[in-house]
Amino acid sequence: MFDYIKGIVTENTPTYVVVETTGGVGYMLNVSLNTFESLQNCKGEVKLLVHEVIREDAWTLFGFMTSHERELFKLLIGVSGVGPNTASLILSAIAPADLEAVIVSGDHARLKNVKGIGTKTAQRIIVDLKDKIKPSDITLSLQPGLPAIGGEVYEEALAALTALGFPRPQSQKVLRRIFDADPTVKVEAAIKQALGMM
Repeated sequence: MFDYIKGIVTENTPTYVVVETTGGVGYMLNVSLNTFESLQNCKGEVKLLVHEVIREDAWTLFGFMTSHERELFKLLIGVSGVGPNTASLILSAIAPADLEAVIVSGDHARLKNVKGIGTKTAQRIIVDLKDKIKPSDITLSLQPGLPAIGGEVYEEALAALTALGFPRPQSQKVLRRIFDADPTVKVEAAIKQALGMM
């Protein structure tokens, strides 16, 4: 069983990457948009964590930049009705930390916005995983009266920062600090503060 693959990225697309290892072997790994965006700024050798899916008709590798994303992927595919491709699609539509917040807060609507996820599947994901998500900075910040990370203002600020060329994970981390300190901050103010913290 593979744990990780280290090598040079020879092809990077929003759905898969090819990593060439020493010896000239190229491995194709399915990835989420989150991992794709993280790889955009990687130069030289990279290390992708791996999850294998072996079936009679296919042997597929899924690659992840972080163990956090891989663990969430494993939790998702453990839910009845959620296969590897659907799990990858969910992680493409919702960043890992945001997904934790969605599950903990029981935000069915946000999950239903993901292509192929219906009401029953969204509810099953939340019911099955709510108790399995370990508290983190993001989930602990979801106090009553505070907007969940992933709200409209947060998403607009995140979109602006990524459009300016900042990596999505770094932008999310900085914006979380800003919104934790002031949940009522406006888009323009959040962007200005974030630019000063990058």
